[in-house]
Amino acid sequence: MGRFQELKVWRRGKDLAVWVYQTTGQGEFCRDFGLRDQIRRAVVSIPSNIAEGDELNTNAQAVRHFYIAKSSTAEALTQGIIAREIGYLSPAQYEHIEQECTALSSMLNRLIQARQSSLTSSPQSPKP
Repeated sequence: MGRFQELKVWRRGKDLAVWVYQTTGQGEFCRDFGLRDQIRRAVVSIPSNIAEGDELNTNAQAVRHFYIAKSSTAEALTQGIIAREIGYLSPAQYEHIEQECTALSSMLNRLIQARQSSLTSSPQSPKP
């Protein structure tokens, strides 16, 4: 715990957030403040909750934040689908969001399982 920047899932989530910020700052997307801001909040939530969870005192607390990050992948994907259907994203841009959200969700599943299994295999004590 406490080395979130070394987690591949955190780095990949952060990279997606940067990409979404860059992509939504162009064309029609940048003028749709509601959808633009919502998808940005969703993708920023992914690495933010991974980092926060990894810094918490217990695996139980961490798992809760990892689930929030996982739900944010579904939110970002939903907004990506909407953006594609209304013409804000090209098929290639949508495919990138879809692939990244799917991969992040899978990676978070594995991280959650690992942290949950450590809950049952050893007593959890808070960090000093």
